[in-house]
Amino acid sequence: MVDQADILRKHGLPVTAQRIAVLNAVHRRPHATADEIEEAVRGEIGTVSRQAIYNVLGTLTEKGLLRRIQPAGSPARYEDRVGDNHHHLICRSCGRTEDVCCAKGSAPCLKASEPHGFAIDEAEVIYWGLCPACARR
Repeated sequence: MVDQADILRKHGLPVTAQRIAVLNAVHRRPHATADEIEEAVRGEIGTVSRQAIYNVLGTLTEKGLLRRIQPAGSPARYEDRVGDNHHHLICRSCGRTEDVCCAKGSAPCLKASEPHGFAIDEAEVIYWGLCPACARR
């Protein structure tokens, strides 16, 4: 298991039970929603407020320890795979979410056909379809 306390210290954050529990929950279940993370945190440390979970998620995302994705029509999801240019594949039926590496080398999607003066540093690509289990049904 990753030393979450060390990661928090390296990013200049005080080590708290809530932060460690949130990092553990996201590490164990990438692409979890805040509600799912809250449930996992309660299972690990007991009582915690929903607002505390949202505050920790916001701080960890702001510091670059977590990535927040929000597919259209879905609640925000969190993952600890940060710092690379990967995308997501989402099942339209059950919501299963999988990581997909960039298909053609190093970040080709960061070259917009018309950047309108923006300094682009990230692109979000979401592939939608049916997972194997849902496609069989």
